[in-house]
Amino acid sequence: MNGTCDDLKPRFRGLGDGADGHCTAINRPDVTTIYPPMAQLWFAAVRAFVPATAQYMPFQVAGLLLSLVVTIALVVVLRKTGRPTWWAALWAWSPLVASEAVTNSHVDALGAALATAGAVLVAFGRPIWGGIALGAATATKLIPAIVYPPLLGRWRSCWAIPVGIAMFGLLYVPYVLTTGLDVLGYLPGYLSEEGYEDGSRFALVSLVFRGDAATVVVGLAVLLAAFVAWRLSDPSRPWSGEVLMIGVTFLAVTPRYPWYALLLIPFVVLSGRWEWLSIGLAIALRGVWPSTDAYRWWLLAAVAVIVVVTLLRTSRSDWRRWWERLSFRSVEHVR
Repeated sequence: MNGTCDDLKPRFRGLGDGADGHCTAINRPDVTTIYPPMAQLWFAAVRAFVPATAQYMPFQVAGLLLSLVVTIALVVVLRKTGRPTWWAALWAWSPLVASEAVTNSHVDALGAALATAGAVLVAFGRPIWGGIALGAATATKLIPAIVYPPLLGRWRSCWAIPVGIAMFGLLYVPYVLTTGLDVLGYLPGYLSEEGYEDGSRFALVSLVFRGDAATVVVGLAVLLAAFVAWRLSDPSRPWSGEVLMIGVTFLAVTPRYPWYALLLIPFVVLSGRWEWLSIGLAIALRGVWPSTDAYRWWLLAAVAVIVVVTLLRTSRSDWRRWWERLSFRSVEHVR
């Protein structure tokens, strides 16, 4: 920075020429922020302890500390569940975590951390605290709401839903009272701009379906994944169900930004379903080579990896038990 807005003009619209301290790196500064309340609280907490001249480094340091906390938590959970602790390296040493959680300081890391904490707490018989964490995760980036279905395999876990909704609503109350419907900020415009409203954003589904039909198909695919994850997940270890739910959602919605994949990695660590990391790799490659056609091939390659590895690792008895669960013929939980 040279004391003016010149360095920001190529990418951002500023609020003045910088002479009076009005320069900002926030894009669309004239509309209410798109970020949910927990994300804003995170931003405020990080900035509260540093001067304005600190610029971006505080968020990078916060992202590093958060990533370390997640690593330690994953090691603890892996030990508790009897799995090798080296699996935590998939998160700790992930280039995606280093680039998106630390260097680029995306708040999705906080959402992933809270969602993982919520799922672990619910699985370990703490649905109230788990619901609080899940509500906070959803109030960080909305997308962590997809981790709910695999947690609902037993009655007691259902308490996490009303608690999570209450926590989400509680965090939003001050913002709704202040801004009313404007609390949505640029979200409707963002969805339209990104191609979600007309279905053009869905890289795989749009190969066959267009417009509203594509949106409907994506919605049905996510609902089907939620049903399967709910029926097949072991309530005490729902990690494979979480991977299925998040992975299928990503394949259907096909996000183009690599930081979304941060939500998937902790559950891959806990489940050992390494093949689903191929989706994160495909999304990361989309950021390096922004070609829709290439992105489709990478996603299809990820699907092939997942299908082949799943077929190789799954026994005939597993398939039989899964079918019994999906057809409501068995009350036994499938691991």
